[in-house]
Amino acid sequence: MPKVLVPLAQGCEELEAVTITDILVRADIEVVTASLDNEKVIQASRGMQLIAKTTLADVENEVFDLIVLPGGLPGADHLQNDVRLQKMLQKNIQQKRYVAAICAAPKALVAAGLLDGKQATSFPGVIDENPAPNMQYLEQAVVQDGQVITSRGPGTAMDFALHLVELLQGKAVRDSVESVLQRV
Repeated sequence: MPKVLVPLAQGCEELEAVTITDILVRADIEVVTASLDNEKVIQASRGMQLIAKTTLADVENEVFDLIVLPGGLPGADHLQNDVRLQKMLQKNIQQKRYVAAICAAPKALVAAGLLDGKQATSFPGVIDENPAPNMQYLEQAVVQDGQVITSRGPGTAMDFALHLVELLQGKAVRDSVESVLQRV
């Protein structure tokens, strides 16, 4: 079973955090939500409270197939400035695993040097004005360049999460999860 880390920073975008987590769990992926600080209760960007399973300090030495960063502000700033998380992101890439970020969170990938020479997207204005060296900014819902996946924002969260399901579990699982979500 694939194992995914979703770091939850104070001020994260709740729609993205919940959508990513929900869709991955529906695909039988183990999801570990971890707060950056020692508070497991996260005050999200729109006032909703989210509860992390653990803290980053408790899982920073574990192996994850994918690390997914929800956006939102100031959450993405906290992700960008967390030295432990930056090292975890870099380690995942070095070990041929995946990293992903949505909305404002790709700025954390820029800070980690993981978008250098890559194609990427983000919430408009977040990284296109301060891109990584040789980065090509695209205005697409989801962009994958090798081991790095980025997405635009709350409106693309479901497409982003389904892309991650397909990456980790294959197209058949993605189609199965997606078909249940579209029934009316």
